[in-house]
Amino acid sequence: MELHRGQRALIVGLAKSGEAAAYLLKRRGLEVIVNDRRERLNPDYEAEKLEAAGIQTVFGGHPVSLLDDRPDFIVKNPGVPYRVPLIAEAMQRGIPVYTEIEVASWLTHAPIYAITGSNGKTTTTTLVGEMLAEAKQDPVVAGNIGLVLSGVVEQVRPDQPIVLEVSSFQLMGTESFHPKIAALLNLYPAHLDYHETFEAYVDAKWRLFQNLGEHDTAVLNYDQPLIRERAATLTTPVVWFSRSTEVSEGVFVRGSEVVVRRQGVDTPVIRLSAIAMKGEHNLENALAATAIAVWAGAPLSAAAYVLTRFRGIEHRLEFVRTVEGADYYNDSKATNPEAALRALRSFEKNVVWIAGGLDRGDDFRVMLEDLRTRVRAAYLIGQSAERLAAVCQEAGVPHVEQVPSLEQAVVQAHRTAAPGDVILLSPACASWDMFASFEVRGRMFKDIVHTL
Repeated sequence: MELHRGQRALIVGLAKSGEAAAYLLKRRGLEVIVNDRRERLNPDYEAEKLEAAGIQTVFGGHPVSLLDDRPDFIVKNPGVPYRVPLIAEAMQRGIPVYTEIEVASWLTHAPIYAITGSNGKTTTTTLVGEMLAEAKQDPVVAGNIGLVLSGVVEQVRPDQPIVLEVSSFQLMGTESFHPKIAALLNLYPAHLDYHETFEAYVDAKWRLFQNLGEHDTAVLNYDQPLIRERAATLTTPVVWFSRSTEVSEGVFVRGSEVVVRRQGVDTPVIRLSAIAMKGEHNLENALAATAIAVWAGAPLSAAAYVLTRFRGIEHRLEFVRTVEGADYYNDSKATNPEAALRALRSFEKNVVWIAGGLDRGDDFRVMLEDLRTRVRAAYLIGQSAERLAAVCQEAGVPHVEQVPSLEQAVVQAHRTAAPGDVILLSPACASWDMFASFEVRGRMFKDIVHTL
């Protein structure tokens, strides 16, 4: 879609992406209205800044009357459900509803390397950015990872790669979004409160590939049968990554090494023992990042150099400190059972587990066997504490306790811990029942640990 001066854009849902999209479209000469369900504050500096830029604001709900002037299109915050009456009515009237990454992508010719998946997106995106930077490609890392694409897209050169973390929420609002490399890391049931079914969630993720052609690249996880099955529908070249299989084209593990196979030629990249990140899930992230970076033109030496030095991102199996012989890890970004399961599998035994949060109906029983063999005590918080406790008791975890706060969970875990134990915050749940974000939860955990 082309943008023209005088077009009317309605931004539904403010936050970082809505605000960035509003300013971007205003700079392009559009008439912009921003709508958010929160009440207007007094004073409201955010609203006043928008209005000073000539952007109209409407707070206190999502009135359907905003459609009366028929906006040319709507930019919907990814977190706003499609069932909201304003959005549902707009779609009924044939008004296009996009997400911010779709709109921002109209304004750049730079190559986009887009990365999605149920788990590992942020780590893999960060790794790719580091590898391309080591290769002197001067990448811009943006999307769901922090920098909003709309906020940087006007400054990106045509030859400057954009490494973009994208979510299923964002992908649902895309139409012409066209990455040069599109990577799907894995698929597990997640966000079913939003998507309602796993099939709908998978379909949203698969929109990443809808515009790829024969000169683009799909990077996919060979170890997941569902992804292999779906890959058969693609016409674009596929590069695989695998922890278990020597793939025809891509990156895999052979013995104690990571190997790249390209056009029939095998080249070792790095020994597994030299990779700085801990855990099988991070090995998978390393393989995926290597595939993306190498097929984006980075030399193998750049990928290897980064893998020997990169120790992970904040809130993802982040080592905090050792207290009286016990190691504390912050894995607050584990917002679903599969992510927490990956963290648990990073440790053989003697885990004191802190978990719980917003109850979205996830199936915690997928962790049963690992709870049985790895966890010796569990301290559970939030809406999901009772259901988690039931699963822990079924697994035979020796000590299971529901506690009212994260602080009390850490204090109790500290009292329980013995030298050699791992105290692991890996909630298996979103944070929103008790915290503004998983970042807030993780930083609070670290602050508490540093007071012990």
